[in-house]
Amino acid sequence: MGVDSGLPDFRGPEGFWRAYPPYAALGLRFEQIADPVHFGDDPQLAWGFYGHRLARYRATVPHVGFAVLGRWAAARPTRVFTSNVDGQFQRAGLAGVAECHGSIHHLQCTEDCGQPVWTADGITVDVDEVSMRASPPLPSCPACGALARPNILMFGDVEWLPDRSSVQMRAHRAWLREHRPAGMAAVEIGAGTAIPTVRREAELATAASGALVRINPREPDVRHGRGIGLAAGAVATLLALDERLS
Repeated sequence: MGVDSGLPDFRGPEGFWRAYPPYAALGLRFEQIADPVHFGDDPQLAWGFYGHRLARYRATVPHVGFAVLGRWAAARPTRVFTSNVDGQFQRAGLAGVAECHGSIHHLQCTEDCGQPVWTADGITVDVDEVSMRASPPLPSCPACGALARPNILMFGDVEWLPDRSSVQMRAHRAWLREHRPAGMAAVEIGAGTAIPTVRREAELATAASGALVRINPREPDVRHGRGIGLAAGAVATLLALDERLS
């Protein structure tokens, strides 16, 4: 979904390294740099990556496909379930968003001092784009002063605080219980198979109806009778579907 807004595609080391050449020189893949261990071992490396992403997501304008989803949501009961941490659905004005992997726009304390998850609004991180390292001062906990980190479920992460996402997920589950008996369609956009959280959610939500539309240029396969796969990008497909619906 974010690629059509100009955001980089992190799938595969080649795509990630094209977006972030310094990590190619270090031999670090996405799953290696997106690891909470760096906040303890090398905070400037960790915040170089996440600080750069935070600034980029803030500067990104959601593409017209988000407006299509907004029109659909205005016409029928709709929820958003996403593993994206970029906040683009909210920025586009969509409500009812469940962020199963958290959000880069929220922070947590690395020392788990009891401070609840807080917003990253007003937080800026100075990042050298050559070395991809952040300069002090780094974001800190407002309660105890310890280093802060994004409230994102990272790879191998046992320290993520799921409190904020859990509230969203409870609302999402309640909505599913209310609306699934009436029949449900899921439009799944760009969800990969490496971490199939979103694909599983969409398949489960449409298990009874078989009304799954899987939009994915590389991995569009859908089990027979369980929906339809479209091997195309987000914007073009959403605009085409919107024209059919209207």
